[in-house]
Amino acid sequence: MASHGGAYMGQFSGKTVLITGASYGLGEGFAEGFAKEGADLILTARSTELLNSVADRCRTMGSKVTVVPGDVSIEEDVIRVVQTGIKEHGKIDVLINNAGVSDMRGVSPENFDMTTWNWIMSIDLNGAFMYMRECGKHMLERKSGSIVNICSIMGSGANELNIIAYTAAKGALRNLTLQLGCEWADRGVRVNAVSPGFIITEMVRPALEALGMDKWIASRTPMRRIGELEEIVAPVMFLASDAASYITGHDLLVDGGTNAANGYYQIPPIHHEWNAETAPRVGQGYPGIQPRPDWYQALSSGIPGIHYPVPEA
Repeated sequence: MASHGGAYMGQFSGKTVLITGASYGLGEGFAEGFAKEGADLILTARSTELLNSVADRCRTMGSKVTVVPGDVSIEEDVIRVVQTGIKEHGKIDVLINNAGVSDMRGVSPENFDMTTWNWIMSIDLNGAFMYMRECGKHMLERKSGSIVNICSIMGSGANELNIIAYTAAKGALRNLTLQLGCEWADRGVRVNAVSPGFIITEMVRPALEALGMDKWIASRTPMRRIGELEEIVAPVMFLASDAASYITGHDLLVDGGTNAANGYYQIPPIHHEWNAETAPRVGQGYPGIQPRPDWYQALSSGIPGIHYPVPEA
């Protein structure tokens, strides 16, 4: 698998990167990834203690790091974070719009309350837009900048694991990415998005594995596994870098093939067994859920008249 560092050979030296939601999880991974490649950092989230812990590790890599606690859903906080970052570093070259929340109660759409809806929207959509707006103005004045929004595969298609407010917010953020990626393109500012599938971090790994959710998610993913943290950090850094200088308004799916699959099997299609004697499939594929349901065996030998003779009456 790809590693956090080394891919860009210090391409971010002299660059300043603002990362929201930087106190843990993906944000922590982004901070360390950019620090390893020479970037200076502006880190924001609500928890000063957690931010300082991430900042201390990044400073050991040689980065100048400014910690500015704030709530992405509060406009005054967004403006203060951006202005403080510019004052301390002189500029912001890259914005990683990472802060986000969801709702793990499993409430169905027909029962979803507006309090939770508005809370998710205030962070995942409104907060992301306010950071794009404030950083965007600064970048447009400098005629240079790259914004990478952390969207989700939930924002570009239905999913049995989706949360209604989350899919609405991420879908809107994806559309904002396309719109601003075009509107600001001729003024030197690129706007792109990365839409992760299910990415595991060390913080959530024990819970996912204990619940068996890792196996459930893997069973519906063409690569048959959950993504690792470094597999989302590298694509984000690519879109932020000059290596992506001719890319804007793009949403990069990093999901092990989930959205490309248009739905993928948890029980192998029965036709995988039909030509086992005459033209067997090469290689061992995903075995699927075991044991097989009774109904699955009905056509295990193939289609009568095609794979074997029709039984005489």
